[in-house]
Amino acid sequence: MSNTEASPGELSCGDGPTAGPGRVQVLGAREVPLGGPRAMPVRRTLPQRARSLIGAWCFADHYGPDDPGGSGGMAVGSHPHTGLQTVSWLFAGEIEHRDSLGSHALVRPGELNLMTGGLGICHSEVSTPETTTLHGVQLWVALPEAHRHTGRDFQHHVPPLTGLGRGATARVFLGTLAGETSPVETFTPVLGAELTLGAGTRLTLDVDPGFEHGVLVDTGAVTLAGTPLARAELGCLDAGAPRLELANPGGGPARVLLLGGPPFGEEILMWWNFVARTHEEVVAFRAAWEAGSNRFGAIPEVPGAPRIPAPALPRVRIRPRRNPAR
Repeated sequence: MSNTEASPGELSCGDGPTAGPGRVQVLGAREVPLGGPRAMPVRRTLPQRARSLIGAWCFADHYGPDDPGGSGGMAVGSHPHTGLQTVSWLFAGEIEHRDSLGSHALVRPGELNLMTGGLGICHSEVSTPETTTLHGVQLWVALPEAHRHTGRDFQHHVPPLTGLGRGATARVFLGTLAGETSPVETFTPVLGAELTLGAGTRLTLDVDPGFEHGVLVDTGAVTLAGTPLARAELGCLDAGAPRLELANPGGGPARVLLLGGPPFGEEILMWWNFVARTHEEVVAFRAAWEAGSNRFGAIPEVPGAPRIPAPALPRVRIRPRRNPAR
């Protein structure tokens, strides 16, 4: 998915000061139109001033349930990426994906599509005409320095539904949780799982204490380590906790995404759809996209979703932005 903001800010992202073991940091979301002021809105929780990363997870957009008949749905034309992997996960609807590796795939609920764009890739994402409700998340994983210039790749995986007991289930699409391990390859350890909790369910999960964790609430309301989280909020825990305590105090089911990974340990620069290390790299990536460079390849234009030009660069040079002390 593209970051379609017309004037995206430049972010210098690092681990920064921590919140402290066992203390939950709650991040709200800001609404961003996907493709223009009349387009489908998405709720963005990463990155923001309060926090840039959860492990290598560096970008999180949460959208829907949306009626494509009213908003036009998702119609994101060809756009570039560098230095990252994109993770597409749907709760409802269907999206058609094309990329310059030659992949042509459908994104469906409960199925993972992971695209690697290290040195450079371009792709498009368009909701299908059959989609009456569009609901899901788009996530990015930053590539570490040793692999950030890797070639293009695309992986698809359908994780099994795993019962956790006590009215809870999981679909582990990346990493390992509750005895389930995803076969999908990443370049740094990450955890990604969809969890559902029935009404009144309390759940304790054993997790890697070397991981930071984030819980993004999709439906319902939950508590993380006793801290309430409302719909679309992201609760973050720094590394050090050997288990996570989740509860659904409501009268209906709740659904969350659990993200995790070891502290990334590298500062990254994000601007538009590029993950880089320096301002000069971003300038070069933008120029290459505007010039139609082979760095990104090309895909056929999709009707109703034209190629997206790069926004203008800001007039000022990047200034480091770190997490404020808490």
